[in-house]
Amino acid sequence: MAVPKRRQSHSRTHKRRSHNAIVPVQLHYCPTCQTAIPSHVICPKCGDYQGRNVVEHKG
Repeated sequence: MAVPKRRQSHSRTHKRRSHNAIVPVQLHYCPTCQTAIPSHVICPKCGDYQGRNVVEHKG
């Protein structure tokens, strides 16, 4: 079985893992009801998506 000859340095390890940071979810506000929702998601409060009503809201 192949085994690395030398130990990887901290610098090389951190360079490889530089993109693994946890990023907060980008939120925007619904133009109809001003509820904060993630991008590209139907608004759970009013049912609008990209300016049109997609889901009928009850009550």
